[in-house]
Amino acid sequence: MPASDSTIVPANPVYRRRRRINRLMLALSGLTLGSGLFWLAWIILTLLVKGGSALSLSLLWESTPPPGADGGLLNAIVGSVLMSAVGTLIGTPIGVLAGTYLAEYGRRGWLAPATRFLNDVLLSAPSIIIGLFIYAIYVAQVGHYSGWAGAFALAILVIPVVVRATDNMLGLVPNSLREAAAALGCPQWRIVVFICYRAARSGIITGVLLAVARIAGETAPLLFTALNNQFMSWNMNAPIANLPVVIFQYAASPFEDWNRLAWAGAALITLLVLGINIVARSLFRK
Repeated sequence: MPASDSTIVPANPVYRRRRRINRLMLALSGLTLGSGLFWLAWIILTLLVKGGSALSLSLLWESTPPPGADGGLLNAIVGSVLMSAVGTLIGTPIGVLAGTYLAEYGRRGWLAPATRFLNDVLLSAPSIIIGLFIYAIYVAQVGHYSGWAGAFALAILVIPVVVRATDNMLGLVPNSLREAAAALGCPQWRIVVFICYRAARSGIITGVLLAVARIAGETAPLLFTALNNQFMSWNMNAPIANLPVVIFQYAASPFEDWNRLAWAGAALITLLVLGINIVARSLFRK
């Protein structure tokens, strides 16, 4: 074959065209990466500038104040932590088990594809619909708002994220690992627990953290379930304060001190989610 016909010769028109396309795609990829990082940095910088002046120890030790008084967000932080923790504890096992079924046991038949479709619908459903659903089946029945209702709404938001992450991560585990364990006489449940879960651990935990990041700032479902409370409360069977609703109310208020607390709360949520993701990726890095 003549050297001029080789595809790796710069003089070849096919090679030149592919090189131009490759450079164009690299430039577009770099541009989109820079654009994403630019907006992310702008958002974080705005939150720190607007809410940085209100970030202090009093924010973590004092409850929400009346207009014109000094205060913090302790009661809202406590309520958010309680509901997010309960919602994650309820939704994570359900999501992991459902994702395990889809990846390990539902490879044949119609149930797994139908479940994946319904899970995708739930994943993209507006969170306000989840709040209305919990309001109809729980809040309206018991006759009052409560932290439990808020936790149930957040749990429903956690489930589809964890299901998708578990299904995808277990699907990436090589079948050779399963076949090797099965050849040694290992039952399927042991293969899943001791081999597949360990191989997919980092991805599943990342999915759980993504779920926590999603529910940390959800406001709409909590307006119909937990509502709010101006005072410190640990009672999950009553209306309870939470950061998203406090930020929503304070940001829309005409009082400057409440506006500063709203910016501080938004910055606090952002930094918390960012810190959780950094710590988790550092601990489970391979």
